[in-house]
Amino acid sequence: MAVVYTTAVKNARLEAVVTQIGATGVLEVGTTGMGTILFSVTLNNPAGTASGGVLTFSGFPKNTTASASGTAAAGRIRTATGGTDIVTGLTVGTSSADIIVNTTTVVTSDPVQVTSATITHAA
Repeated sequence: MAVVYTTAVKNARLEAVVTQIGATGVLEVGTTGMGTILFSVTLNNPAGTASGGVLTFSGFPKNTTASASGTAAAGRIRTATGGTDIVTGLTVGTSSADIIVNTTTVVTSDPVQVTSATITHAA
């Protein structure tokens, strides 16, 4: 039988993620497997709120400038630039993804917008 968490437990676990992100968290977006970091954005403090088993990051949309070229395919949350990974394996796309961006075709020095960012807790 599969493990199923109540919504209250899901929210508590997601709020623990917010606590671990801390005051200087960043969202990094890269190519598949984070082989190349394409751009990053600083997260708000607190980074977001959990409700209904979904962590919604606050302060979006956020604009930044690409630091490398490639196809945006993966994301991760870190405690700071160069810091500890808190969440890895986030999906990136223009729709139906954890991280929603205006384009997945990223070119060095071009503007990029992260429209929204969420993490949905598994069952």
